Amino acid sequence: MQPWALVSPASRGIGLELARRLLQTSKVPVVATARKDLDQTKENVLSGLSRVDEGRLHVVKLDVLEEDVVADAAKQVSSLFPEKESYLCLSLCIPGLLFPEKSPAQIDYDKALLTFRTNTLGPMLLMKHFSPFLPKKAVNVEEAEGLPKSAVWAMMSARVGSITDNQMGGWYSYRSSKAAVTQLAKSFDNYLKPSSGGNAMSIALHPGTVKTNLSKDFWGNVKEEKLFSPEFAAEKLMEVVNSRTLNDRGKCWDWKGEEIPP
Repeated sequence: MQPWALVSPASRGIGLELARRLLQTSKVPVVATARKDLDQTKENVLSGLSRVDEGRLHVVKLDVLEEDVVADAAKQVSSLFPEKESYLCLSLCIPGLLFPEKSPAQIDYDKALLTFRTNTLGPMLLMKHFSPFLPKKAVNVEEAEGLPKSAVWAMMSARVGSITDNQMGGWYSYRSSKAAVTQLAKSFDNYLKPSSGGNAMSIALHPGTVKTNLSKDFWGNVKEEKLFSPEFAAEKLMEVVNSRTLNDRGKCWDWKGEEIPP
């Protein structure tokens, strides 16, 4: 059976670099998603990758704020990779949005709602429509170069989503939405245990502070050695994903491979 990977979204930042890295370090087809400008996204992902087979990259329209668009994307992918002939070996679900509230008075209902729709419900809808592509117990999962031994469904959480680690407060909607992602990863992994056994697991990830538009307003508050490029973040996250074992399932892991408590 043909393994394939999903990066959603992959139009910029960490997602773009994860898609590029998968094309360079593995041999599987990669489905990259974007809300718009699909041709531009494909060009950006492939830019400078002279030794990569362009046919391995499939760019699909997907907006996590619209369930019908997510469902249509899943249908499109099912025609590319029929379930009886292939399986999803790696899913990187990384939509993210941040409106930083320093005090409760700064909470804006519409912005908070958009944060949860993007950061929490986005991965949830991806899970609903794309998790059927994960291998079931009966599937003979092949070990593929540059990819984890078991299929991994990875969602982007954050250290600030840890209730245990919260010493500062603030960022109410973002913290809460990311705490929910960590819970989602655990709940989904509990679902996968009986359906996929050791063939698939779910985890959450924390990339550190990365030089993307999401964190742009806070670059000045971060020490230079702790402010990562998207390329570095993608490299470290793939190292973490590829080194997970079944004992690591259902947990949140930072870019160093250290567990972040919920």
